[in-house]
Amino acid sequence: MRWVYLSLVPLLTLVFIREPAAQRVAAEDVVWLQTVVTAPPSSSLERPGTLRSLLVDQQGHSVSNLGQWLQYRDFLRASWKAFLGPMPARRPPVSIEVLNAEVVPAEEADERPVMRQLVRYEGEPEIMVEGYLLSPQGASDAPERLPGIVALHQTTDSSIDEIAGVRGPQAMMIGLKLARQGFVVFCPRCFLWQDAASLEEAVAMHQRRHPRTTGMAKMLYDAIRAVDVLESLPYVESRRIGAAGHSLGAKEVLYLMAFDDRVCAGVFSEGGLGFRSTNWNAPWYLGGAIDDDKFPLNHHQLLAMIAPRPFLVVGGESGAGAADGNRSWVLIEAALPVWRLFGEPQRLGLLNHGEGHALSEDTFAKLSQWLEVYVKRGAGDR
Repeated sequence: MRWVYLSLVPLLTLVFIREPAAQRVAAEDVVWLQTVVTAPPSSSLERPGTLRSLLVDQQGHSVSNLGQWLQYRDFLRASWKAFLGPMPARRPPVSIEVLNAEVVPAEEADERPVMRQLVRYEGEPEIMVEGYLLSPQGASDAPERLPGIVALHQTTDSSIDEIAGVRGPQAMMIGLKLARQGFVVFCPRCFLWQDAASLEEAVAMHQRRHPRTTGMAKMLYDAIRAVDVLESLPYVESRRIGAAGHSLGAKEVLYLMAFDDRVCAGVFSEGGLGFRSTNWNAPWYLGGAIDDDKFPLNHHQLLAMIAPRPFLVVGGESGAGAADGNRSWVLIEAALPVWRLFGEPQRLGLLNHGEGHALSEDTFAKLSQWLEVYVKRGAGDR
């Protein structure tokens, strides 16, 4: 696989030590914003990879204002796309076929019943994809358009059934819970479980179609198509589309927000920001090229490309499967110089719940509040 090298000397950063600094928090922000944007006194990340300064562009020129950053961002996006590999330039018009529909009753007095539809649509040209569309009952007749969420599922053989609340643990029913809170939620099936008997078979099918393209490029393309689906619905406010995902789904949220400016806010739960925090080198993600410590790209660049749209990293710190925690601050800190170009507050932070890879009820409440404030209310608009 061909690498795309940037022409600056890599800066490897292993440990950040800083004095916690307060920043201005607006009245419309989540009341706990200060706690997640305040870095711990120190953080370290084993083998963090190449952490190139984002305030020096590919020609060695200083990046000191938004105009210069936006030009450099275009270069970084092009560099990343060249590494990820090509996907079809043409995205088909959205045409949704409803395969099944049912009403899911509310469980609490302040919740709304949900219309859950299993739908099929064209992802890549001539490649059909399934997903669940979850809408508060009566959404299509509502006097105002509703906010939308792309909800991306974790690694599970149940794929979209869990996130849409068909079966599985309550904690993973993220899409259904958000629909009950008034969002129109679309849960697409990841290509790894779409007409394939195993992850390896899914990757092989993808590579036969796109031999020079990573699995992450396919996931990004499909997530963009999910935004297309929401945007096509006349009862969804296209300026109010967010994204949320846990584990595998979090990885997709990171890339979706970095490359699709239509997504106004997002939550990345336990996806593992560091290349070595989880299995980013798997063939269905980025592949083995990232195992080299001199690999020229890194995720702090994606975090910077998201600015200034609110982005919450949720981490469990330690325990079985935990992928994010204080160590994730190394990459967040490397991205913050770009966020500061946009002024205060910088709505990029880490909610470290310390409960491992799980998603507890309390943590979900914070996740949904973030989406309520920054997607539904639009508090992150500049």
